[in-house]
Amino acid sequence: MRITQIVLFLIFISSQALGQQYTSENRRAIKLYQEGEDLSMRRRYDEAQEKYADAVKKDEGFLEAYKKWSQLLLKKGSAVEALQVAKAGELKSQGKVDFMADFSWLITNIYLKSGDFDAAIRKFHDSQGLFSSKVKSSSSFKAMEQKMAFIQKELKNEKVIHKERLESPLNQFHLQYFPVLTADSKQLLFTKRDGVTPSMHEDIFTSNWDQGSWSPPKALSESINTIHNEGTCTISADGNILIYTSCDAPDSFGSCDLYIAYKVGGQWQAPMNMGEKVNSRYWDSQPSLSADGSILFFSSNRRGGMGGNDIYYSVRESENSWSEPINVGESINTEFDEVSPFIYFNNELLFFASDGHMGFGGMDLFNSKIVHGAFQQPVNLGYPINDHLDQLALFITAQQDYAYYTENSLKDGALDRSYLYRFAFPKEIDLGERLVVTGGKVRNEKTGEPIVATLSLVDLENDSTMYEFRSEGDSGRFMMIYPDKASSGLYVEKKGFLPRIYNVEKDSLKDIKDMDIGLKPVAKGEEFLFENVFFDFDKADLKPSSKSSLLRLKKFLDENPDVHIVIEGHTDNVGDADYNRDLSLRRAASVRDYLLQRGIDGERLTVSGYGDKRPIMSNDTATGRSKNRRIEILVD
Repeated sequence: MRITQIVLFLIFISSQALGQQYTSENRRAIKLYQEGEDLSMRRRYDEAQEKYADAVKKDEGFLEAYKKWSQLLLKKGSAVEALQVAKAGELKSQGKVDFMADFSWLITNIYLKSGDFDAAIRKFHDSQGLFSSKVKSSSSFKAMEQKMAFIQKELKNEKVIHKERLESPLNQFHLQYFPVLTADSKQLLFTKRDGVTPSMHEDIFTSNWDQGSWSPPKALSESINTIHNEGTCTISADGNILIYTSCDAPDSFGSCDLYIAYKVGGQWQAPMNMGEKVNSRYWDSQPSLSADGSILFFSSNRRGGMGGNDIYYSVRESENSWSEPINVGESINTEFDEVSPFIYFNNELLFFASDGHMGFGGMDLFNSKIVHGAFQQPVNLGYPINDHLDQLALFITAQQDYAYYTENSLKDGALDRSYLYRFAFPKEIDLGERLVVTGGKVRNEKTGEPIVATLSLVDLENDSTMYEFRSEGDSGRFMMIYPDKASSGLYVEKKGFLPRIYNVEKDSLKDIKDMDIGLKPVAKGEEFLFENVFFDFDKADLKPSSKSSLLRLKKFLDENPDVHIVIEGHTDNVGDADYNRDLSLRRAASVRDYLLQRGIDGERLTVSGYGDKRPIMSNDTATGRSKNRRIEILVD
């Protein structure tokens, strides 16, 4: 529950207790107080504050004036002064139990608002005898009890973190916020604004990590930054897809819309509004793109939500088409605000900020695990990641080493500056399996020319695509993420070429820092290793984990209807040669039968079994024998 709601509850219980009577009989003091009330209603807070202070000067026992003066100071962000005034009022209230309870409640809230949680807990516990049974049975009091129990528990589990401001040449602007990085942590993007007022211009800036330091930040691209405001953004793991917020642009559907841009040949192309299927007539902002660019999370205040700002997600259906946004549901969204979503690189953890779940005060950071597509109950990231201030825009690197975020500097309770910070991410917050970020290039094996190919990382146990990336056309370069899955395969595909199929563990892909992948054009006599086809020992029945490769072989044949293939079976040299040849033939036949059952013409399929006659590695080692037990596909 918001602290401001709890503060407002004080007004309720005081009015119930006092009605229209005051603790002062000084008519001048009462008149000043009533003038302060009128000014407060009209939000002329500075003038109202003076009236309350003057009322206290006229009558040092005027408890209502102390209380309203302190509340107003707290509302303006002057917690130190608010505490002084509230304590002065508390001293004057001795013997008046209702007012003693009011001031104890107010002081507790001031401690919470200023981040002195230990003092807030002590004050609340020490004041229990002051509150009536009616007050204790109220929803506001029970909410405060829950909050105190939560904070007390979290303080006992305090995490050790060291926050550090990013060094020069970063943090040179008045405001910089919402940092995001590519998967290799070598490119940083953030929103830059020249001042605190909403009229100040926003642009997207970027900096690169080079030789142990960040380069001077510069505008991302003239095709992205315009005379309009380009704000919070997200980038795919490989740095080739950008989605960002632009407000009040001529082609926008609402106050702020989401736009998408692609990098081609190292240059950002003209961005496109993501369309009214994604954007609404309201505020759509703060995007977070999954590592491979297939799922987009964002915050919106569109109609039909749970209340306030809600988090939604949309799934990429094709390069330029996205699904209707779906509300992530009531396990995350509340009647208050949920903003700044961040989907972690493994697509299994959603981080976000909220003031609708139990927290320390203001906006707290939470995460929710995604299990079988369902969002689990959010978990507060704890103290001191969260404190009494608003926490927003957390970004955690793929290497799981640092969390980047924005820290605001306040002046007189209002935003004055904002800076980019980071801290070593605590190990006790589980981010899942270790991720390995690597890259390389795809080329035409015959000509050496770069190829735009699709690279799919697949969980072989359930045939689910974990990530899908593309290589760049000008260089063939790509970036990949490998989670520490027990069984995963990499499929490199391009129409008109033979696919390259890898087993991530068997081929030790995580140990290769710069892969060089050559694709062969489809031609008679060319062949490729049909990896990730599995059989039980001494059997020819296909295992379920073979499905990913089998489906891709069918896809290849569907895309090349004139191609005939020979399915070749091979074994190691363990056992009788004639038996091995028969086993290899039966295994090749199992692959053929799978294709036949799925509509491939049998005249296009031939099988051969070579047993141990064509090894590709020495059979003297277990690794060599494993490589020799294989299926190969020959274009006939």
